[in-house]
Amino acid sequence: MRHFGHISPTVRKDLFHQEPAEFDLASPARTLAAALGATLYSPAVRPRLADDIRKQAGRGVVSMVLCLEDSISDAEVGDGEENLVRQFAALEAEGAGPEGLPLLFIRVRTPEQIPDLVRRLGGPVRNLAGFVLPKFTESRGTAFLDAVAAAEAAAGLTRLYAMPVLETPDLLHLETRVEALAGIKRTVNRYRERVLALRLGVTDFCSVYGLRRTPDMTAYDVQIVAGVIADVVNVLSRADGTGFTVTGPVWEYFRSQQRLFKPQLRRSPFLEEGVEELRTALIEHDLDGLLREIELDRANGLLGKTCIHPAHVTPVHALSVVSHEEFSDAQDILRPERGGGGVMRSAYTNKMNEVKPHRAWAERTMLRAEVFGVAKEEVGFVDLLTAGLQV
Repeated sequence: MRHFGHISPTVRKDLFHQEPAEFDLASPARTLAAALGATLYSPAVRPRLADDIRKQAGRGVVSMVLCLEDSISDAEVGDGEENLVRQFAALEAEGAGPEGLPLLFIRVRTPEQIPDLVRRLGGPVRNLAGFVLPKFTESRGTAFLDAVAAAEAAAGLTRLYAMPVLETPDLLHLETRVEALAGIKRTVNRYRERVLALRLGVTDFCSVYGLRRTPDMTAYDVQIVAGVIADVVNVLSRADGTGFTVTGPVWEYFRSQQRLFKPQLRRSPFLEEGVEELRTALIEHDLDGLLREIELDRANGLLGKTCIHPAHVTPVHALSVVSHEEFSDAQDILRPERGGGGVMRSAYTNKMNEVKPHRAWAERTMLRAEVFGVAKEEVGFVDLLTAGLQV
């Protein structure tokens, strides 16, 4: 699979200076973590889940979470588990393999569900990338991660990944936050090769204080939440080789499917009037806040995003593509002859690139360039968004 693989090679050639690379379950964990992109959540009880998975893959989704936790009621858990077994079997019967599907994860409620589900899935478990572990703490985390390891061994799989969700009140409360983060760090460090990424449960954070942000507010406008995000990145996502990928919080608002954008897409995205129409549509359909939040996610060290609606996927991916200017700067900083440090004017002649302070940024940018590609110099976000939606 690859990002923007759902659009034609001809269109990709017009958009990209460097096209997104292909990846699969056998790719290095560092690559997969960066490539998660917009991870689309779906309730595990959906009766046509296999069809939904294939359809979303055809629209550019590369990672999905099939949820047995907060998206369904307590009474539906058993039905959800049975449905997952049926839907994975349906994918297998139709010849679907990991290479033609998104990275699929199951969000469970308890550690005991993990080996039980893997056993019940049988052969089709080969299409499973791993598990999402809710309300992850030091005390709960070891049991969850041990269960993933045991299930992997019992099924004879090469790797089942884990994505812990950080969402408990002890992370929000100031008097317990430091120890909670230290405990999580101790736990995930012991299972470093298994932990693909850490996910933020910002809706749960807000619920602790009875808060809910409006469509024109980002998570970073809610100061008590912004403080937690900053501390999570501080402790768990350092660029010194000890950090993990931390993904961005969910955007809760939507109005309808991608067809809302179709009138705006009839004109060439390279024409200014087409660009302005699309910008207006984004604002009118509650996506202006989403776009601002995606930019703030990246500025604050987060990569990828939890999504609950298909209309959010293409904007996340379009804004994840590395601009030609970013790529040029990163290349200059990482040139072997720059190893001794120094400072130079950027090729775009609009900033100074300092080799040592900007090296970690440049390395992260090049990883993002590998999985999301590099746009051509004249190509911008609206062009990428338009191409992604016209499928």
